[in-house]
Amino acid sequence: MTKVKHVLGISGGKDSAALAIYLRDKYPMLDIEYYSCDTGNELDETYELIQNLEVYLGKSIKVLSAADGSPANSPFDHFLELYGGYLPSSMSRWCTKKLKLEPFENYIAGDEQIISYVGIRGDENREGYISTKSNIQSIFPFRKNIWSEDVIRKVMDNTQIPFVEKLYSEYAQSGKVDRIIEVVQQPISPTFQRDRKLDILLDLSIEDFNRVVFAFLKTTEYPLAKVDDFPLVNNADILVRDDIFRILEQSGVGVPAYYKKREYQVEIDGELRTGYYSRSRSGCYFCFFQQKIEWVWLYENHRALFNKATTYEDEGYTWMQNETLKELSQPQRRDQIKREHLLKMERAAKNQKSDYLVDILEDAEGEWCISCFL
Repeated sequence: MTKVKHVLGISGGKDSAALAIYLRDKYPMLDIEYYSCDTGNELDETYELIQNLEVYLGKSIKVLSAADGSPANSPFDHFLELYGGYLPSSMSRWCTKKLKLEPFENYIAGDEQIISYVGIRGDENREGYISTKSNIQSIFPFRKNIWSEDVIRKVMDNTQIPFVEKLYSEYAQSGKVDRIIEVVQQPISPTFQRDRKLDILLDLSIEDFNRVVFAFLKTTEYPLAKVDDFPLVNNADILVRDDIFRILEQSGVGVPAYYKKREYQVEIDGELRTGYYSRSRSGCYFCFFQQKIEWVWLYENHRALFNKATTYEDEGYTWMQNETLKELSQPQRRDQIKREHLLKMERAAKNQKSDYLVDILEDAEGEWCISCFL
């Protein structure tokens, strides 16, 4: 395993932290380098999580920071000035590019072969950020399919059917090779799409599929072509949200404090009722992807940070469309947001699959857009 570098980005969120713990415990033979991209505007709880992880991992986490040497208060402030005070938004996510992606790309610059581990869970349907550099290969240990989309496209291409059939004949160990070969031989078509074929092959045997993909990669220029063996080939784990919290709690590293629910009270139809709120993701305290209830949470639990976020709107740009933070912070408006949130939470709780508030938040509001290597 000496010909490639193994790296894992720690965002300060639950998934990347749990992945670091999982790989350290299950695959200690992997010499993984850990890094974190610091925007200079994270919550204190994020830095506490990173410190706890360093103790558990027995390794330091390399801090990557954009705009080193800038006189600005933070990397974010440096680039905000360059962008003329224009705040990032879903339409212009310059903060992700400048504060997260570019420091990472600089960190792995050069020709060194790199395996990058990504903490996307088995209950998520997304790919996440994938570097376009040919010397970087992404692996997703929590998913049923640990391979990236570009690898799957090559392996599952109809032109590769004879070769993949040969590899299965040589490497399959599950005893299901006859049925697997039947599936392999069926070409992808409008009525038999790639995702369906992939799911069938994985359901028949994850380990056999991984062995075949690893053997296939030996004929390519991917980083894994340079190693003799790769322990995750035998990985059949599929980890979901409850598993993530379990890993964090049992390790002693702990769940980041901003995920823990806090009470609020609000009057609905003349009755004073109790709701719960928390932060649902890591990242900058002023992240524009926050729900409005999270801005209320920030106002009521981190007033100084909320006030700092408000000052960024002095240039005329706002974090949210059609509403400033000063408007949101007014008592009547905060109560309105709480009422809407409490009713939405109650509806979502009827179908909840987890006891964790962050899960109910995500179920109620939909999946978050990924900007910080969650």
